Amino acid sequence: MVFRKLPGVSASGMGLRLSQKFVFLLFLSGLVTLCFGALFFLPDSVRLKRIFLSKTETQPVTVGSGSENDVREHLKRPKDQEHPRKPSVSHEATEERLAGGKAQEDLTLLRSKTESASEKSTSSDHGATSDTFSYKKFKRCLLRPPLGTDDGKPSDPKTNERREKVKEMMKFAWDNYKRYAWGKNELQPLTRNGHIGNMFGGLRGASIIDSLDTLYIMGLVEEYNDAKDWVQTSLDLNSNGEASLFEVNIRYVGGLLSAYYLTGEELFKNKAVELGEKLLPAFNTPTGIPRGVINLGSWSWGWASAGSSILAEFGTLHLEFVHLTELSGNPIYTEKVMNIRKLLNKIEKPHGLYPNFLSPVSGNWVQHHVSIGGLGDSFYEYLIKSYLMSDKTDDDAKKMYYSALEAIEANLVQKSPGGLTYMAEWRGGILDHKMGHLACFSGGMIGIGADDGAPEKRQHYLDLAAEITHTCHESYTRSATKLGPEAFRFDSGAEATATRLSDRYYILRPEVIESYMYMWRLTHDPKYREWGWEAVQALEEHCRVESGFSGIRDVYTLTVSHDNMQQSFFLSETLKYLYLLFSDDDLLPLEDWVFNTEAHPLPIVHEESGPCMSLS
Repeated sequence: MVFRKLPGVSASGMGLRLSQKFVFLLFLSGLVTLCFGALFFLPDSVRLKRIFLSKTETQPVTVGSGSENDVREHLKRPKDQEHPRKPSVSHEATEERLAGGKAQEDLTLLRSKTESASEKSTSSDHGATSDTFSYKKFKRCLLRPPLGTDDGKPSDPKTNERREKVKEMMKFAWDNYKRYAWGKNELQPLTRNGHIGNMFGGLRGASIIDSLDTLYIMGLVEEYNDAKDWVQTSLDLNSNGEASLFEVNIRYVGGLLSAYYLTGEELFKNKAVELGEKLLPAFNTPTGIPRGVINLGSWSWGWASAGSSILAEFGTLHLEFVHLTELSGNPIYTEKVMNIRKLLNKIEKPHGLYPNFLSPVSGNWVQHHVSIGGLGDSFYEYLIKSYLMSDKTDDDAKKMYYSALEAIEANLVQKSPGGLTYMAEWRGGILDHKMGHLACFSGGMIGIGADDGAPEKRQHYLDLAAEITHTCHESYTRSATKLGPEAFRFDSGAEATATRLSDRYYILRPEVIESYMYMWRLTHDPKYREWGWEAVQALEEHCRVESGFSGIRDVYTLTVSHDNMQQSFFLSETLKYLYLLFSDDDLLPLEDWVFNTEAHPLPIVHEESGPCMSLS
């Protein structure tokens, strides 16, 4: 037998002598130790270490890895309890108006403090990783200063006088909001109290967040500081109620983002990212198309109903969510909105048009109603603005926009017997010759996209933008108050006038003035400033009341009936667009900024300036 040939091995018992056993055990223990130790020192041993480590040992958690499940688990973790909040700032409105040298001194101080804050927030930029957003680097990537060489002050005295009038209107609206509705969402100027509403799920201060950037660019120093203090001490994002995903995104997230990019205050960035996290569960649907309503107070589903998602709502997230990714380092926000694009590109579109209602469960259109006004409007706006915001590198957005515009021209754009160009609505192949006030933003939209279409169509697009803006101006001039109705028609002999009582109201909307501002910047035709001044005079005469501004119920009668609501978008959009209209073009220049659908400026990322931000 073979064992007999081995030294030290007994043929009968195959046992080992004592000394041999000791040597063998020593050799075996060394071999085991060597193998076990290798598990901890080999380069790929991380998973094996986790097997042998104690289950009680805490493992590090990485947030923002891009995994959807990881992000959801992160969001489900309970937040630390908030510290007791400090009392809100005083409710009394400031009576003294900024004037002369005092105003300039305060404004210089504000800008100095802002620069100091941004310097502090980026003092360790040199040691930051590539994933850390650098405000200092961002500022270097802008082509021009956000506020221009002289805060956009026009050299023409008449134009500057008009700009100062708009600034006074903003201060008047703000002072009355502060006096009677501080911390509420909007002012009710007739009854002199605040309005909360149910759009924001328990969030408060919509007028404050919406006003931050307007106050800042107008140089209303004390008012801006009051607003910032309220955000720091009183903006509670832990509300519990059903909110509109769309409204919270464009007003709160958009307002906080723009305030951060203009001032460098970390407070605004942190609040924006915190709120952005609360919006992510809206996307937990079979298709990834978000529901329109979300409960901000819990991570469970909080849907008001199982109905359809609206094109203008789920299509108006891209600008803000891409910036949330940049500021947080978490790709989940960009992934969510890019998934929306992928689905829209995949499904069939009737005549190339995008209907207004989509099922977030099946991913199919619910009905074939198409409108460039309400329900559809800002989806198209965000396509061209996504392309512009990417420094014209987002070719997918560009392709979607111009394809949609071609379909709109082929199916919706009409010419009235009186020569007015308008956009009708489309209901399953049947045209409804109605155009809403909300659709009047499209003049500006088509204008800013004119240069990037097919070369042979560039002048055509600019002409189309001017024609639509002219039609919307006509809806103003054909009313007794010189303010436009909510919707106007082009049938039964009517042109650019409301024929139904339910369409005659005006709620301080900005869309017509928005197109004036863009068309002024693009053409410098003085008629747009004149049209804007007509709107200022009409607002002063018919909407200004003792304690603020109010919408009116019928633009066709001089016996005005007010609706008792100073909308937050009046401060964010209407007055801001008027102020920009009467300012030089270097105030928030279009080469550096796009405006979200609530007129909150967000920066363009210039590729030629180096890797400032990726914004992909």
